[in-house]
Amino acid sequence: MSRVSSSVNNLQINLINIRNKQTNNIFLSDPVMLFVFVPCFLSGLNNVRTPTCVPVARMSTEPLGGGGDNLKYALLVGAAFVGSLTYVSKINLFLSSPSLVLICFLMRTPAADSTSPSHKLPSHTPYLLIGGGTASFAAARSIRARDPGAKVLIVTDEPDLPYMRPPLSKELWFSDDPSVTETLRFKQWNGKERSIYFQPPSFYINPEDLDSAENGGVAVLTSKKVVHMDVRGNKVKLDDDTEISYDKCLIATGGIPRSLQVLERSGEEVMKRTTLFRKIEDFKSLDKVSRSVNSITIIGGGFLGSELACALGRKSTESGLEVVQMFPEKGNMGKVLPEYLSNWTTEKVKKEGVKIISEALVKSVACKDDKLEIQLKDGRLVRTDHIVAAVGLEPNVDLAKSAGLEVDSDFGGYRVNAELQARSNIWVAGDAACFYDIRLGRRRVEHHDHAVVSGRLAGENMTGASKPYWHQSMFWSDLGPDVGYEAIGIVDSSLPTVGVFAKATAKDTPKAATEKSGTGIRSESETEDTATSPVASATPAPAVEHKDDYGKGVIFYLRDKVVVGIILWNVFNRMPIARKIIKDGEEHADLNEVAKLFNIHED
Repeated sequence: MSRVSSSVNNLQINLINIRNKQTNNIFLSDPVMLFVFVPCFLSGLNNVRTPTCVPVARMSTEPLGGGGDNLKYALLVGAAFVGSLTYVSKINLFLSSPSLVLICFLMRTPAADSTSPSHKLPSHTPYLLIGGGTASFAAARSIRARDPGAKVLIVTDEPDLPYMRPPLSKELWFSDDPSVTETLRFKQWNGKERSIYFQPPSFYINPEDLDSAENGGVAVLTSKKVVHMDVRGNKVKLDDDTEISYDKCLIATGGIPRSLQVLERSGEEVMKRTTLFRKIEDFKSLDKVSRSVNSITIIGGGFLGSELACALGRKSTESGLEVVQMFPEKGNMGKVLPEYLSNWTTEKVKKEGVKIISEALVKSVACKDDKLEIQLKDGRLVRTDHIVAAVGLEPNVDLAKSAGLEVDSDFGGYRVNAELQARSNIWVAGDAACFYDIRLGRRRVEHHDHAVVSGRLAGENMTGASKPYWHQSMFWSDLGPDVGYEAIGIVDSSLPTVGVFAKATAKDTPKAATEKSGTGIRSESETEDTATSPVASATPAPAVEHKDDYGKGVIFYLRDKVVVGIILWNVFNRMPIARKIIKDGEEHADLNEVAKLFNIHED
């Protein structure tokens, strides 16, 4: 290091001599040198010992192989050597090689920068949550509730802070605000406005500050993906090779939207005009597409496909956009609803301005004359500008191989025990968890309420609660503000069903339900409720008729004469009762009597 300091001093002396003897010649012959050299040299005079046009000598803290400072020192010594030769031979080096001064200028490191601390990501965190969705946020909130000083790091490959996904296919599409894709704020059915984000940025702390946070906090590392998990070493590697160790870890990686092989085989041009709907960026992209094309075709007749069809259908009345929905079933949500109710729902979707093509199996897709041509197996041909594939979700289990975690062969997802553990210090929650339901057997659930409850329970167990997962999660779907339903348990149209319906009133809509509860995400208010002794309505139940107008009602799904699933059709805030019926697991001789517990016959 002493040699480097001596070289610095030599260079300093030579530069001063050059200034005294030859500056006029340099600047007259090369004006560029006046521009480059003077600021560098004058700033050096402020500190005679260490001019700022050379870096301050210090030991490198870079890992082996970095060599950034070593290179600077080598150039510095070389420059000093050349400067010494110049002085001895009295040759004007700068007239013949002005680039030397330019190199010196480019190398300069301000003294302030040399002493400022560098902010780095924490190399260790007590609680590491992989995934930035609902389950992770619920877990973080739960951890902090039980351990107020906890330091929690959420790592997500999305560029956004944790947010709720349901409004992406529901309320956001009905907003009157032209800037909704930027604000991501929307009016709920009850008229109240809220943001799609669970919390504002001020709720979180910077990841770089997590180590030094005296009272702990929740930090979110965005746009970073965990690509490798070392279970034995209790550490993960990010896609930029950063390693972070942990004490306890939650995997809440969610799912990846399924595509169709026929679309993937159709080539890059077709995929460019296809949306796999899942994230905020997909909502923004599809909204932009819907304003610039003449037609959109949605492939898929489930919850997401039907919600998007209704949302885009309503827009079509103003913009003239053609909205087509195609699916292999006979009617909308045909895998969930009994046939008569599926048919009724299909008619409702049609009234929203959607052209329905049922029993449609896609054979091929091609780009022709600036249009996408969808050839169906029965010979029908559909021409459209854009495709939305809403055909389900694949659990994201990318870390299973490196972590050595078990993936369920039947349902997909990471297999976990009743406490949502995959290992002693690793938990899984949300869409990616395949858990054991004490009442209904092993399951995997892909709904918001399950993400909330499983994430919350995982967070509790990460702080030592050791609670089993017994909760029967619910889900809901709205076909606009007027028709909606809530469901729980196994709702499969292949099971026997019994439906009990009544005449609906103005209060039997999703809009009215949110006005009463004060929240647009209904599961957030109902998951804390418990049904104890429900009181049946004294109003006699009319005879069950499958007529054309299903205003409101209850549909029971049976397996071995026991209720395993319930749909509340335009009946809201009664989910605790449905949960208790499934939990009891009893046979019921007359389900009309059971339906009275939901008070559907009251005005």
